Amino acid sequence: MKSRHTSLSDLFSTAVAALPADAPLAIAYSGGLDSTALLHLARALQRPLYAFHVHHGLSANADAWEAHCAAECARLGVTFAARRVTVASDGSGTEASARMARYAALGELCRAHGVTTLLTAHHLDDQAETILLQLARGAGPAGLSGMDSFNTAPGLLGSADIVLARPLLQASRAQLEQYVRQHSLAHIDDESNSDRRYARNALRHTVMPALAAAFPGYQERFTRSAAHAQSAQRLLTQLAAQDLQACERDGGIDVEALRALDEDRRNNLLRHWFSVCGIRIPSASWLAEMTAQLLEAREDANLLVTHPDREVRRYRGRLYLAPKQRTLAGTREDIFEEAPFQHFRWQGEASIAFPDYGGTLHFDRAEEGCAPEWLQAQLLTISFRRGGERLKLAPNRPTRGLKQHYQALDIPAWDRTRLPVVGIPGQTVFAAGIGMDCRTVVQGRNDCVVLRWVAE
Repeated sequence: MKSRHTSLSDLFSTAVAALPADAPLAIAYSGGLDSTALLHLARALQRPLYAFHVHHGLSANADAWEAHCAAECARLGVTFAARRVTVASDGSGTEASARMARYAALGELCRAHGVTTLLTAHHLDDQAETILLQLARGAGPAGLSGMDSFNTAPGLLGSADIVLARPLLQASRAQLEQYVRQHSLAHIDDESNSDRRYARNALRHTVMPALAAAFPGYQERFTRSAAHAQSAQRLLTQLAAQDLQACERDGGIDVEALRALDEDRRNNLLRHWFSVCGIRIPSASWLAEMTAQLLEAREDANLLVTHPDREVRRYRGRLYLAPKQRTLAGTREDIFEEAPFQHFRWQGEASIAFPDYGGTLHFDRAEEGCAPEWLQAQLLTISFRRGGERLKLAPNRPTRGLKQHYQALDIPAWDRTRLPVVGIPGQTVFAAGIGMDCRTVVQGRNDCVVLRWVAE
């Protein structure tokens, strides 16, 4: 670790040398001490530079801070842009909600200005705070790995194409303070940084000074521990990827293969599965409860475990992460069957959106399908399955109920409730997930129409 013996400018230059040459860069610029130092350092780079500021509206001084940032950028000749956000009251806490809103806004600003590298002013002390916070929360190796110098964060920034870079991660806050004093840089002081009701502030003002007094240089040793945790997590991820490949079957996880793994390896696999599906990793207690339910329930149980982002289902010996049932407009019910029975006419459109049914109906041209003039003459209906609908897929195949088709196609029961049916009085024309009824199909033309459903 070289941070105490290397100048801030040299640490910054070494870090940014790993970035794509000549590409435009953006600074997440709050106007505070850390981002002010970063902006001043980045200004010396010979490449297009932007400063993006997020106005949270949480402080009476927020307008003045935005004005200060705009003025500093004008003085330095740096392109400035700001975005105002509303911090949601979603139960996750002001600190977490503000963070999510801030990164989402920064991602929007990057896309609007064609920037694919966003620099933040996180430093060595921030890394130590993150590790302490994760320890206090009982995190495992993934949480204790701390922050990377470079990574993508599509869940935060809204795009996998934007690189989040932290070129000051090897520098201490003391070095940033010295740099700002040395160059007489004006910066703002956010009064909320002194509010110890926020977890990070409590660590910063109480725990970390005590650690510094008892264990000088602990931040650098914490960073080494984070590197060890990253190495361990990489091995765990490799093992989980191998187990996932071995246990995957028909888009789900084979329950018997999962049951054959020991508890630690099973939990490692499930966390990895959640991660690759892009949903939040569950807590250890939630994971244990979910596993117990999914593995111990009887085989014919219509099992459902609710996660904030998905529904965990079991079907024919396989586990699935299914989309959550969405709430229909104007109702408080989370069941699709409550969507209205809707009439419509096709007038030659390539597609028609049906928000109440959670998707779009496409009308594709084909050599075999409905005659377009016939389809345009019909008063069509769209609905979810009500019971009794039947469909004939081919002339040499029997007419069967939709339930039989779903079973033959191995479509899980919860997916069937999301698949709409298009019909005319007395006959099904199309069933999403199954296909067209052959009795409405003609052949030998180049302008036939085939219906296709695409869910949101």
